[in-house]
Amino acid sequence: MKRFMYTFFTFYLIFVASSYAQTISRYDWLAQNSWAFGFGGIIDRYVSTNTTVTGYGNLGGYLSIQRNFSEHVGVRLNGSFLQFDGKVGAVKVTNTTLAGNFDLLYYLAPVEPVSPYLGVGVGGVAYTVKNSPTANLNKSDTDYKLNLSFGAEWNLGKNWKLNTELGYSTVPTSKFDGAYGTNSGGLLGGNTDTYMTMNVGLLYYFAKGERSHLNDEYEGVSAVDYTKIEDIVKKYQSQPTEVDYNRIEDIVKKNTPTVVGGAAAAPSNWVLIGVNFDFNKATLRPESLPILYNAAEILLTHPEINVEIQGYSDNIGSEKANQKLSLSRAVTVKNFLVAKGVSADRLTTAGMGSANPIMSNKTAEGRALNRRIEFKVLNK
Repeated sequence: MKRFMYTFFTFYLIFVASSYAQTISRYDWLAQNSWAFGFGGIIDRYVSTNTTVTGYGNLGGYLSIQRNFSEHVGVRLNGSFLQFDGKVGAVKVTNTTLAGNFDLLYYLAPVEPVSPYLGVGVGGVAYTVKNSPTANLNKSDTDYKLNLSFGAEWNLGKNWKLNTELGYSTVPTSKFDGAYGTNSGGLLGGNTDTYMTMNVGLLYYFAKGERSHLNDEYEGVSAVDYTKIEDIVKKYQSQPTEVDYNRIEDIVKKNTPTVVGGAAAAPSNWVLIGVNFDFNKATLRPESLPILYNAAEILLTHPEINVEIQGYSDNIGSEKANQKLSLSRAVTVKNFLVAKGVSADRLTTAGMGSANPIMSNKTAEGRALNRRIEFKVLNK
């Protein structure tokens, strides 16, 4: 009955956490780095000793502090209280343990609402054995240990997660269970004792860095809409099979500043509609050329206009990388205009990064339009 209750309780927690986690937005909680505090309960059990295990495990508890340096990598300090019961012959022997661990964690899928991880680390134990038939083992002692763990964090909200973990620990001695000798060598080889733990608890992320961009492009696995993919490819392919240059020139003329009395009545910021870039590239797309030819013609016929060419990016990637990429896009446009006869001393360049988006960065279409060029008129 006791075994059934342990099993039922474990699967109930998994079911509730999984159902609730699926309702949490992927865009609100994952950070590039973070701090977390954890607490919970433990079921512990000998797995490699020469004692006979009684029952299905003993109960304990733990506290932890965790530092995640990135979405994938973190370290954790963990302190726990454990109790082990076993029989040496007909004698029941108890072991009361205080354990401390330092573990390196690696998250396999950090953007998922249920995020599995692997852990490896070292630690120490301070333990007291009672009622051993070997009199000199009934004492308090200390030792080190090695740990392996596999767990998962189940997203419960913006700052809270349910933590479930299986741990495997080996101490470099065979007397940890209150009797000399063991059945196998554990992680250290030789005659060493080993135990397993199952942790169930909560993690509270009390400090977070900048929001992660890993989940901007990734939303898990779902049904594939191949028609939609084909439409997007046709719309944004870098080498379109056909370009309607007449239609593009009509759009350019409609949005080009007019000339009144010999002076350009241009706005302070002049968006070159149709001059956009592929993701993470600064090369001109074929459909940009008619717009840039038109811009060169205006600048050549109005030498009184000086402009700052401002390059922009979408919000994917670090701001430093986006600023560098957007500046490269501005330099590409400047080089084109100079090649068409515009004096270089009339043109300056600036990389604006992902600042001032004109469309939402939450969609591929919006990000494509934000990878743009603007002219800032410096004087007329």
